[in-house]
Amino acid sequence: MAEQLSGAEFSQLMNRFYAAATDVLIKTDAFIDKLIGDEVMAVYLPIFTGQSHARAAVQAAQDLLRVTGHGDPGGPWLPVGVGVHTGITFFGTVSGAEGTFSDFTALGDNVNITARLASQAGPGEALISDAACSAAELDLGHLEQRQLELKGKSEPVSVRVVRTTPG
Repeated sequence: MAEQLSGAEFSQLMNRFYAAATDVLIKTDAFIDKLIGDEVMAVYLPIFTGQSHARAAVQAAQDLLRVTGHGDPGGPWLPVGVGVHTGITFFGTVSGAEGTFSDFTALGDNVNITARLASQAGPGEALISDAACSAAELDLGHLEQRQLELKGKSEPVSVRVVRTTPG
C-alpha cells in the first residue's frame, strides 16, 4: 500500500489505524508495547487484564478486524491480519551500543510465535493458537483449523481461523 500512496496519504492511513487499534486495545485492557510500521504489538497481562486475559485478547482480535471494516459490505478500509497466542513472556530492556538506545519490551518464544502468527494471517483473519483458545476457555472447534510451520519452531503450531462476518 505504501508504494501506491503518497507519504502524506500513507501517514494519514497509519494514524487512522493506530487510533482504531489503540482504542480497541485500551478498551480490552491491553498493555500496548509498541507501534511498529504497519503493526501494533500488545500484551494482555493478568495483572492488568485479570484472569480472562486470553479471552480479552481474542475479543480484541475480533474487534480490530471489525473496526478496520472487515465484515462490512463495502470491504475493509485497511487489510489487517491478527495473531493471538498465550504463554509466559519476559519483559526486559534491550539496548544498542552502550548509551545509544534502550527499549523495554516483551521477549521470548511466545512473543515470537505471536508475531509469526500475525505475519501469516491473511487480510480479515485472526489466527488464534490452540493454546490461546484453551486459555480463553473458548470452544472454537467449529472454525477452520490450520497447522502452521513457523520459523524457529520444530513442531507445527495449531490455530483456529476467526473471521468477522457482515452485520
